This record gives sequence, C-alpha cells and structure tokens, in this order.
Amino acid sequence: MSRPIKVLIACDTFAPEINGAARFAERLAGGLVRSGNNVQIIAPSDDGWSGERLENHDGADMIVHRLKSYKLPNHKTHRLTSPFGLTKAIKTIVLDQQPDSLHIQSHLMVGRFAIRATKGMPIRKIATNHTMPENLLKYSPLPKFLHPLGMKILWSDTGRILRKMDALTTPTRRAADLLENAAHVQGVLAISCGIDASKFANQTPTQNRVPVALFLGRLDYEKRINILLDAMSKLDGFPKLRLQLVGDGGERERLERQAALLGIGDRVQFLGHINDQDLAGMYEECTVFVMPSIAELQSIATMEAMASGRPVIAADAMALPHLVHDGDNGYLFPPDDSDALKDRLERVLSADEGELARLSENSLHLIQAHDIARTISIFEDLYRGIGDEVPTTADNEPGYFQPIGRLSASLRKRVEELRSEALNLRRRAEDASENARGRFSGAAEEARERLSEVREEVREQLSEFRSDVSDAAKKLRRKRDD
Repeated sequence: MSRPIKVLIACDTFAPEINGAARFAERLAGGLVRSGNNVQIIAPSDDGWSGERLENHDGADMIVHRLKSYKLPNHKTHRLTSPFGLTKAIKTIVLDQQPDSLHIQSHLMVGRFAIRATKGMPIRKIATNHTMPENLLKYSPLPKFLHPLGMKILWSDTGRILRKMDALTTPTRRAADLLENAAHVQGVLAISCGIDASKFANQTPTQNRVPVALFLGRLDYEKRINILLDAMSKLDGFPKLRLQLVGDGGERERLERQAALLGIGDRVQFLGHINDQDLAGMYEECTVFVMPSIAELQSIATMEAMASGRPVIAADAMALPHLVHDGDNGYLFPPDDSDALKDRLERVLSADEGELARLSENSLHLIQAHDIARTISIFEDLYRGIGDEVPTTADNEPGYFQPIGRLSASLRKRVEELRSEALNLRRRAEDASENARGRFSGAAEEARERLSEVREEVREQLSEFRSDVSDAAKKLRRKRDD
C-alpha cells in the first residue's frame, strides 16, 4: 500500500463560495482525506478572519489556512486576496508543513504567489486550470474594444505561469486543447472533476406533468440566464412550467427585472444558495436541467443533474458537448439562441414516459465515466510523480462519444443495479449523518447542562466569597472604631 501523501491545495476560491472551481477543490480535498492523505488548504478568508483553523468540507475535517482578502466591488461573491506579504505568508505555511506536493487551482493570485513561495523547493507542483480570460474581462475596467488585446495578454500570462508546473490538468479534452492552443503549453492532461454519483441517486422517474426546469450556478453574465428566461417566455403551450434558479451573482437583480418584464415573474423562482442537504432534492424534483452557459470547462452542476438521472439541455459551447450528447441524454442548442432553446425545451416537455426514461437512463450511463474515485487516484499518482503517461478518466475513451440511442437490455439492467446500489449508499450516508447530528446534539445538550451547573457553582462560590469579604470588612471597621 502506498504511503499517505501530504498535499497543499492553493485556491483563489474555496467553500463556502459556490462555483465550479471551489466545489472541485472541496470534493477533491474531501476524497483525498477519506483516502488517508494529509490535505491542507490555502484560500482567501470568507468572513474577514485570517489564520489557520480546522474546517469541515465535503464531510471531512481539514486544516484551512485563510488569507486576508477583500470583497471585489464589481462582483457579488468573489473575494480578492491581498498581495501584500502573500509570498512570505505562503512560504511560512509551506516550510512549516513540508508537503509532498502543491496543487494550485488558479494562476491568478494565490496560485501565482504559491509558485513564487516554493521556488527552488523539492515539491511536486501540479496545476488545474478552471479559468477562461473571457470571463475575467467582463469584470475588468478595460474598455470593450481592448478586450481582444486583453485576452491575448491574459493567455500569454497564463502560459508563462503554467509552464513552471510539473503537471498540468484541466477537466476535459476540449478544455485541454483550448489551453494548449491559447496559452502555448504542452501535455495538458484531461482529468474529469469527478463526481460521487451516490449522493444524487434516486428512483424518482422524470415527469413532465408538473414540469420544472432547473438551473444551478452563479447568476453571472457568462451563464446566459437571460437566454433561458427569454426562451421560457416563448413557451406559451406550457403554462404550468416553473423555472428554478439556484445560486446568486451580480446579474440577479437584472434577471429579476427581465423576468418581470417578460411576464413570467410568477413562474420563475430565484432561490439563492441552498445547502448540500437540499441539493439532491432539487435535481430529483426537476424535469430538465438547463445550462445555457458559453464558458464551461466542464460543469459540475450538469454532472450532478446527470447523476440524478435527469435530461439536460445545454449550449453547444466549450466543454458542455462533452457531457450532453445531443439526442442521447438531452439536447444541445446554438449559444445565445433562445428560439432554439425553446425548441429543445418543448421536446422534453412534450415527451412521453418512455422517451423521458430513455434520456434519464442515458444520463446515468454516461455519468459512470466521471467516477470521483478514479479522479482522486489519478491525482494521488500525479502528486507522487508516477503515472504521467496515461492519467485520464474514462470520459476520454473513444467509446464514450459513440451514439447511444436506447441502451441495450444488459446495459439498462446494469444502470438500474448501479442506481439501486448508489441509492443505498446515499441512504446509509444520510443515516450516518443523522446519527452523527444526533450524537452531537446529545453531547451539546450535556455540555449545556454541565455549563449551567458550573455557572450555578460559580454563582454560589461568588456569593460565599462576597459574604466572606463583607464579614471581613465589618470586622476591620469594628477594630478601627475600637
């Protein structure tokens, strides 16, 4: 058995912030901890406090080194780490922890300074790219006519930083090709972010009698929620359709106004952030998951919807066609084309039970290639410096892209077996979590009772002390008077 690994994961964004990069880092760290490894996180402060503390993420305890950070004025959720003294702060952490490997999740700030801090140290350096310069420019003060020049500069900077790494990964082959061509780097490994499908397993059939379309993610410009709202306003034949938007972001107020102007405000629910306990239920209750984004390097939310056995409609952009196989587990539509999105929604909303079941089964079949255990195993090898030749996930194998149509009887049976096994795992995990909460609640009640007893004892002792002091003072006054 290989020895445990000690790894530092450096992030510009991490839980409780909700986005793909943060969720990937959180779930990777949790999986590594459960595999017996020592994982510590370096990330911006989320609440103004900075320092080292024990936190629980993805059900695992880990040390998180929170860095001083500030809220960005033009972004609703993201925080910017202060660069002052950052190299020294990270170097202190590294020298104290002596990790085997450093895994950066971004080259923009924390990752950039982490590379500086570890220069010359015998530490394996791994980078996973979750960033597209196009997304960054939207929140910059740069005039729009200068954006092409800005993209060129940003991609050049990306390549300059990432060429310093021992291994470079990104979630899909399409994203890897983009990175290699735009940043002029070589040997980018396509490794799925991975997913624990058991967390989303259910046996609830997809239905469109009471239809619900679901989007989960940041409500920001590149997600193109405005296109989804426009498409929904054109679905006159489906007055019962509700749209649920889970997440928050800088576009929320504008989108709320758009929904009202389109006359669908009463059918669109802006639910904000939800906790992990409610997440699986949101997917289970929806008819179709919609991802209209033009800038996804993978899309964990889409993978979660697939693990829940739901049809998916997505923009034919970036890496989304890697997950959504048109006509098999859902449909693709041309980016920013609300009429085409309306058409794809109508196909799902008017499908019979057999067709909905086919789409659902194909989602469950395709998500098997994104097993989180395989992702964790690959990264463990990369941290150790082994397995560089063929580290990939099953979604990059040729068979993954073959048309499915309707699964064969044997594959359908296997999908149902896996769904049943995953559901049992989910229920056991929920029971264990409930029992743990019960034990914690009982311990907390005992602690409260003991604290109450201690307080009462302290009050009694203080009362006796005051009485003794009062008696002593009276005796002193009597002696003085005599």
